[in-house]
Amino acid sequence: MLLLNPKNITRFYPDEISRQIMLKTIAFFEGKGKRRIKEDDHKRIWYADFIDFQKNEEIFASLLTPAPYGEAGARWDTWRNCEFNEILGFYGLAYWYTWQVSILGLGPVWMSPNEALKRKAAQLLREGEVFAFGLSERQHGADIYSTEMTLTPQPDGTYLANGEKYYIGNGNVAPLVSTFGRFADTGEYVFFAADYRHRSYNLIKNVTDSQSYVANFELKDYPVTEGDILHRGQAAWDAALNTVNIGKYNLGWASIGICTHAIYEALQHAANRRLYGMAVTDFPHVRGMFTDAYARLVAMKLFALRAGDYMRAASPDDRRYLLYNPTVKMKVTTQGEEVINLLWDVIAAKGFEKDMYFEMAARDIRALPKLEGTVHVNIALILKFMANYFFMPGEYPPLPTRSEAINDDFLFNQGPAKGLGKIQFHDYNLAYGLYDLPNIRIFKEQIEILKTFLATATPDEAQQKDTDFLLTLGELFTLVVYGQLILENARLYEVDEDTIDQIFDFMVRDFSKYGLQLYGKPSTTSGQMEWCLKMIRKPAVDAARFNRVWLGSVLALKDAYEMKT
Repeated sequence: MLLLNPKNITRFYPDEISRQIMLKTIAFFEGKGKRRIKEDDHKRIWYADFIDFQKNEEIFASLLTPAPYGEAGARWDTWRNCEFNEILGFYGLAYWYTWQVSILGLGPVWMSPNEALKRKAAQLLREGEVFAFGLSERQHGADIYSTEMTLTPQPDGTYLANGEKYYIGNGNVAPLVSTFGRFADTGEYVFFAADYRHRSYNLIKNVTDSQSYVANFELKDYPVTEGDILHRGQAAWDAALNTVNIGKYNLGWASIGICTHAIYEALQHAANRRLYGMAVTDFPHVRGMFTDAYARLVAMKLFALRAGDYMRAASPDDRRYLLYNPTVKMKVTTQGEEVINLLWDVIAAKGFEKDMYFEMAARDIRALPKLEGTVHVNIALILKFMANYFFMPGEYPPLPTRSEAINDDFLFNQGPAKGLGKIQFHDYNLAYGLYDLPNIRIFKEQIEILKTFLATATPDEAQQKDTDFLLTLGELFTLVVYGQLILENARLYEVDEDTIDQIFDFMVRDFSKYGLQLYGKPSTTSGQMEWCLKMIRKPAVDAARFNRVWLGSVLALKDAYEMKT
């Protein structure tokens, strides 16, 4: 089964250390139980128990220390980190968050030439510490062009850091905060290490009302030596962007974990509740919503897994991951919202009850599209690749599933964060040719209409600056990329054709939705509107296929998992 079930762990692990990490993490949360997890959430209890658990088991040290700096079994392995991401999201976003911001905080360290700080980070990981990424500021968000944190040179060759950082996860307990700023005299960018324990590190407040501590802190004449410098100049800028390239991918996995737990809980409730003399799951519209939620969730996981393969295969000559990563961030997280909305429409008021996991899921699923760059920012990035994707494909060898137990060296040696317009992609038609199914045929016709739209009704100069127009165009392009990797991975994971065709049922509908939205944009021309209307298609109706998916895959989950109280 593709979906995570803590009672039946079937995922392949390349080594026993990885398997034990996952089993012990699941046992920790199952031992804690749903009641305690919910009480801690409601009372905004700092998750010291989880941090102590990972410290005792050396879990972050194993998962987040690159092989040259860690002990036996330690490596940065995207394959197994995906699983850990998903497990943490499954039990609560707060637990995932402390892991996620540690990943971001470590990015500039592992990319740095400062070997002493790398060794320090490795030692801190062995001691069970967590980390922070000091990038955002109150007035500028993640607009790093405008950073106001400064390092002022001193006569003795040291520096004094001054400025505030805002929205910094783990900023209350991180002994190594990778902090972005500028040199006051040259304006040159810099990354340096700060420590929350220093007297010149002023912790102002938690800017959220949650278990997580999302810090606003100030450095006031904080002393910095050359030994504290991680990056200077262009390298600091590149480290900021390349770290986000690594970290934002994880947000899709948190959404997958949340939605997986939520679908088990919602199905169990609905299948065991009777209204008007019948089970709630006997109503046709309920079956439709559950089946749509299931298809979207399976698609989310297939895409995110496949995008991880491209991350692991990345090299200076193959940077396709720079399209697939923001698609995980933008598309998988927004699909997570769709899944929760569908489930909530079924369970209705039950979703508000304080004893339900779903109450947390409905709140937390909204956060993920809005972190590490908004959906809008990531669509703008994705659009940079559209011309090459459609009209100038490159040649690449077939890529297998990348599950081997190796360190992902390239992630911390990505090189300059530029040259996106030169990146080529393999021909998407290869994936769409793997199956001959009714809804895939319809979707391929929609793709060709979009491609013709771009070639013959090309957005003019004004439209190319019209963000409102471009965001909807980006949604259409993203669906093509999304479908491509879903199909590649469906073949690798031997997903049944009924499920694949059911996935493309919603893909056809979503493409039609965005085609209609583009039709209605103020700047869309009459010629473009004609092409938009041609994009609107009805998926192939197949009641027998739907029933096979409903009975064999969706309703079959109703008693598969329940978290003990």
